[in-house]
Amino acid sequence: MRALAATTCVLMANQALAQGSYPSRPIRIIVCTAPGGATDLTTRLVAQKMGEKLGQSVVVENKPGADTLLGILYAKEQPADGYTLVAQSLNFSTLPYIKKTPGYAPAKDFVGVGTMSRVPFLMVVGGDEPSKSVSDYVARAKKEHLSYGHGGTAGAPHIAGELFLRAHHIQAQAIPYKGNGAVMPDLIAGRVSFLFDAYVSSAGFLTSGRARALAVANPTRLSVLPDVPTFKELGVDFSYGVWLGLLAKAGTPPDAVNKLSEALRYALASEEVGGRLRSDGSDVSFMTPRDFTDYLAREYEDMGKVAAELGFTKE
Repeated sequence: MRALAATTCVLMANQALAQGSYPSRPIRIIVCTAPGGATDLTTRLVAQKMGEKLGQSVVVENKPGADTLLGILYAKEQPADGYTLVAQSLNFSTLPYIKKTPGYAPAKDFVGVGTMSRVPFLMVVGGDEPSKSVSDYVARAKKEHLSYGHGGTAGAPHIAGELFLRAHHIQAQAIPYKGNGAVMPDLIAGRVSFLFDAYVSSAGFLTSGRARALAVANPTRLSVLPDVPTFKELGVDFSYGVWLGLLAKAGTPPDAVNKLSEALRYALASEEVGGRLRSDGSDVSFMTPRDFTDYLAREYEDMGKVAAELGFTKE
């Protein structure tokens, strides 16, 4: 018994030491989309500042594919040690409703670290799109067979697009891509007619004239786009946005999750990150790991109703 007690004490001491030294090497954040989208750009901005607080580099790795499922499953396969995180958005809560074998359970396999931002969406069209307003687009869609792009089936841009079509009683074919950033070349070229995207990832295209915003799916106009009306102003009470957040594998030591959370809080409180995201129209209100985990559980239940309403089928 004395030997067992001594061994237990040693193990507990070693565990405490390991937790106390976290992090002792670089941390990876898996982004499940191609470079250039809102999740990718926001994560890169946040990761650099988190590294300052943690005293270790925080590296972003893109692993797009299977509507972001590839990256999620990769993160699930890694040790629950706090050295591999995954950046996600609404896709995380919707994929189990469209995949016959998703390979993960949101409330069981991951815990929340915190949200990076909450982002209102813009309806974005190519610079050469003939529609100069939402009403122009609706009129065109009633006469022509159009398509629109989104960054992955059942992701927030896809759901926003479908809800927009329903709200305006029109149809357009949904074309999936590996992230919203991958949609932009085809949007600019006119191969798809619109995209719902965040300002942070559309800004460069909007300012250069290669793309235009017809409306913002937010209760109020964005300060960065004062001339772009809300859908509500245009006669349809339609608002839609998305959270962008960080998750860790379930079983990650609470000490590591808390340190990651504090590093995220530090990043969002800085002018370089928080100020930049706010200037892009994002809400950077902080959520604790517990609050975010509880929010994800509620959202997962709610998404079952949305999936049924929009007629998503499992593949």
